[in-house]
Amino acid sequence: MNNNAALQNLLPFVGRLLLAIIFLVSGFEKLADPSGTIGYITSANLPLPSVAYAVALVVELGGGILLVLGYWARMVALVLAAFTLASAIGFHMDFADQNQVIQFMKNLAITGGFLQIVAFGAGAFSLDARAGRA
Repeated sequence: MNNNAALQNLLPFVGRLLLAIIFLVSGFEKLADPSGTIGYITSANLPLPSVAYAVALVVELGGGILLVLGYWARMVALVLAAFTLASAIGFHMDFADQNQVIQFMKNLAITGGFLQIVAFGAGAFSLDARAGRA
């Protein structure tokens, strides 16, 4: 395998890993502080904060782990893209606050990264590739 091919095989894994890190860290932070997270969801006036908390845990931790492994990566990336876009709309719409604008734009960029996985798959270093789904 030449260097170019090796790099092309490695880069999708690195991309998945970098996208997953933010969700894994955020999920573990939510797990460590459920009442704070539920309070934050409540302060955003979103319905069913306890249910939203549970959904966020499953999506962030489960989705993050599955994304790193490259297992059903296209479907997982689609769910994470929808979750990330919904988070931007639900929590970062105060465009008078420059920090919220930055957070909103970050979420849009992450959503774009997930859509790349939806379009092109997990790559060679993934469980999807081993199962013939790459």
